[in-house]
Amino acid sequence: MRHTKRAVTAALLTSAALALTGCAAGDASSGGDAASCEPAGEDVTLEFTSWIPGIEDAVAAWNEENPDIQVEVQTGPNGNSGTYQNFFNQLEAGNAPDLGQIEYDALPNFRVQDGLEDLAACEDVVAAEDQFLEWTWGQVSLGTDDQVYGIPQDQGPMALFYRSDLFEQAGIDVPTTWEEYREAAVTIREQGGYITNFSQTDINQFAGFVWQAGGQWFANDGDAWTVELTSDESMTVAEYWQDLIENDLVSTYPAWTDEWNNAYNSGEVWTWNSAVWGANSIASGAPDTAGNWSVALAPQWESGGAAAGNWGGSSIAVFKGTDHLYESAKFALWLNTSDEALTILNEQAAIYPATKAGLELPTLTEGVEFYGGQAIYDVFAEASAQVDPDFVWGPTMTQTYADVSDGFKAAASGSGTLQEALEKGQSSTISALEAQSIPVAE
Repeated sequence: MRHTKRAVTAALLTSAALALTGCAAGDASSGGDAASCEPAGEDVTLEFTSWIPGIEDAVAAWNEENPDIQVEVQTGPNGNSGTYQNFFNQLEAGNAPDLGQIEYDALPNFRVQDGLEDLAACEDVVAAEDQFLEWTWGQVSLGTDDQVYGIPQDQGPMALFYRSDLFEQAGIDVPTTWEEYREAAVTIREQGGYITNFSQTDINQFAGFVWQAGGQWFANDGDAWTVELTSDESMTVAEYWQDLIENDLVSTYPAWTDEWNNAYNSGEVWTWNSAVWGANSIASGAPDTAGNWSVALAPQWESGGAAAGNWGGSSIAVFKGTDHLYESAKFALWLNTSDEALTILNEQAAIYPATKAGLELPTLTEGVEFYGGQAIYDVFAEASAQVDPDFVWGPTMTQTYADVSDGFKAAASGSGTLQEALEKGQSSTISALEAQSIPVAE
């Protein structure tokens, strides 16, 4: 890989347009020439950084079929565990890889720092839009009609994992509304169990609940950001879970710890409102419960509703400064649209594709032994179609998550409430935006 040596600023840009939806690569406000999406006309080697297990196998399949465009892959920790900071450091130094894995909620942060190439310059990318679920394309276009800052890779539609054996033994119907869910929680608690575990650290799950409820945490009108952590929908969700916490109807173990795994493995906790990738988390964390789990659509706020939230999902983005936009876009499209690559990524890392056709892969239509032979991905395919395409992430999500998480921990210990946590997150997020000269709506 050969990068141009101009450094990409690591300070948040002050241009209102850039701070909101971004300018096309090469606009005067972005400080550089427009990237060309033309073939190099010679053999090319691309650098790509990811943390997805088995990504090397997919890259090897590409390299075997494309001797003129070779990809060197480097793996590391997931984004917020160090890879994102490495990306920002590399962008500042002018030696970022050509491509990188970036989660949807982190894309706006890279965009406001002018760290991404606009892939709309590539005709093949524009033509591929219809292959993807509408809401996943919305995540990489960042609310614009004519710009694209990544190729959607996967998604995390949420549904209800539940212990079908315990529900049957207790004579409890699978909840279809959040009101029924609370009623079931009372019955389960009377039997010594908990209906679920409320995560005091992973705010993405809570954001998914707000997403399902039709709420937003951020919005922009082309001039300034609006921060909406305390929207009516968000506070309704907070009040619901605060009630469950205060009445000891949910456990509050830190997620993915030995305590958390044991709670599910022992049958102390009966359900998990989680994303499609949660299927592997339960199977690995609660191996003694094999065959006793099922999946249903998420409970609704109104009877007969059909809404789902999303928790997670990544894109493959091309970093500002690459000399090989065309080749990078070609590889990113292949990685996220070809049956070969998507099958490898699903089998190796349980990646749930963002493409419409990917949801029909044979590996996603079969029954899953751990879930009693249920074709669980059929449920998630239905949930995926129920995800609102217009949910917007803000440009300071790492800081927002950290501030809200502090408040959630306090709520779990009884020294605060979820509502107070959101109010603190609202205030601190606005302060962070203003400190970085990012326009905020009054």
